[in-house]
Amino acid sequence: MSSVISPSDLSDRDWAMLEPLLPPAKPGGRPRGVNLRRILNGIFYLLRSGCAWRYLPREYGPWSTVYHYFRRWRVGAVWERMHTVLRERLRRHVGREPTPSAAIIDSQSVKTTEQGGPHGYDGGKKVNGRKRHILVDTLGLLLKVVVHPANLQDREGAPLVLADLRQHFPRLHYLWADQAYTGQLLEWIKSHLGWTVEIVERSPRRGFVVTAPGAFQRVTLPATFEPLPRRWVVERTLAWTSRYRRMSKDYERLPDTSEALFYLTGIRLLLGRLTRGET
Repeated sequence: MSSVISPSDLSDRDWAMLEPLLPPAKPGGRPRGVNLRRILNGIFYLLRSGCAWRYLPREYGPWSTVYHYFRRWRVGAVWERMHTVLRERLRRHVGREPTPSAAIIDSQSVKTTEQGGPHGYDGGKKVNGRKRHILVDTLGLLLKVVVHPANLQDREGAPLVLADLRQHFPRLHYLWADQAYTGQLLEWIKSHLGWTVEIVERSPRRGFVVTAPGAFQRVTLPATFEPLPRRWVVERTLAWTSRYRRMSKDYERLPDTSEALFYLTGIRLLLGRLTRGET
C-alpha cells in the first residue's frame, strides 16, 4: 500500500479500478519511469484543494510532469472515456442498463478569472464568465458536459450538448428541462433526435410542476403538493461538483480544460460510490 499524502489520494481499491483504464506506455524507447498513481493523486489533490499547478506538493512529483499527463490525456479524451466506463459499471451495479433512456439537462454559470479565454456575461444570473452545460441520467451521473461563454442562452447552448448523443446513448429518448429550453429548440430536438421533452415549470410556491411544452400557465397547488424530483437531480449533481474547490470558479484558459476537470470530478464521485458506497 502506498503512503497517503492527502485525503484526496486514491485508495488501493480506487487504484485497482482505475489502473486498467489508463493508456499503456508508447511502444519502443525507454520504459515508463513515472508512477501513474502518484500522478493521478496529484491531479485529484489539485481538484479537491483548488491550488494552482505550480503549488502542488513535491510529494506528487514535478508539477510540470503532473500537468503534462493531465493535458496529454485531456487531448486524447482519456478522462471522458474513463468516466464512461465507470458510469456504465455503476449503472450495472445498481441494476440499470449501461446507457440511460432518460436524462435531465441544465446549466450553471460560473465566474472566470483574469486567465482569459472565451467568456461572456450572463444577464440573468449577473455572472461574467462561462456556463457549464451538463446532461445527467436519472441517478445524477454525468453523461456529457460542454463549457461555453455565459452569454450564450440555454436554448442556444443545448444543441452543443445534445447534437451527437444518439451514437453514444442509443436508448435515450426522454428529456427533462426547465423553461429556458423552449421555443425552436423543442422542434429541433423532435426533428433531429426524435425525443420527448418534458418541461418542468417552477411552481408559484416551491418545487416544480410539469406542464406541456409551451404551456406556462399559473398552476394552483394543493396543500399536499410535493416537489417533483427529476429537476432536482441535475441540481444535486452540480452541488456534488461544488465540493471540489477547483470547480468554485472557472480558472482555465481553455473550455476543453474546464470540461476535462468536470469529468475528473465525476470520476472521483463514481469511485466513491463504487468502492465505498458514498452518495
